[in-house]
Amino acid sequence: MTKGSDAASEQLVKSRKRVADHGEVFTPRWLVDDMLDLVKSETERIDSRFLEPACGSGNFLVPVLERKLAAVQANHGKSDFEKRHYALLGLMCIYGIELLDDNAVECRENLAGTFARYLGIDGGDEWDSAARTVLAVNIVQGDALAMTTSAREPITFPEWGYLGRGKFQRRDFRYDSLTQRAAASKGLFAHFEEHEIFTPVRTYPAMTVREIAAS
Repeated sequence: MTKGSDAASEQLVKSRKRVADHGEVFTPRWLVDDMLDLVKSETERIDSRFLEPACGSGNFLVPVLERKLAAVQANHGKSDFEKRHYALLGLMCIYGIELLDDNAVECRENLAGTFARYLGIDGGDEWDSAARTVLAVNIVQGDALAMTTSAREPITFPEWGYLGRGKFQRRDFRYDSLTQRAAASKGLFAHFEEHEIFTPVRTYPAMTVREIAAS
């Protein structure tokens, strides 16, 4: 199938009103893939972090997750324990902000479905519950320019890390602080030091998948 016919089969506009009111036009998959190929090494690194400030229903974030999961399979596919934990880490490193509520919900569902299909799990499984807990805080309905949620509160994002042996660490940071830090460094959450003013607003105890799912 050609790139042109791929684009023709995709729904790039939901309605003329949404285009007029919000400038909402989705990027076709072939163009997404071409753009991601420009940063191919990062898309294939499991713990690289991606933030889409106008994530829509996940046109960019789902392909990023697919690439991360392919890297999980290549590097950890022989161990079901490691495969599952690193797949969740890949999901944890994907972030989005979306102005419209229905798009934010759809984005979370699309990412959760991609994760579930890779692990071969059903809804209600603790891994599915953990993934949805992660997506509830990683995909935010809000205004990326104002850096506020739909409730006009400052956007907060969690920094997730895998400690090994089935344990994850979570620290929450305000988005406005992260963007100030990113302007002078290599990216969000990059090289935080204890003495810096960009300290987490909350730090959680190390958690297992079961504890994340129950939180």
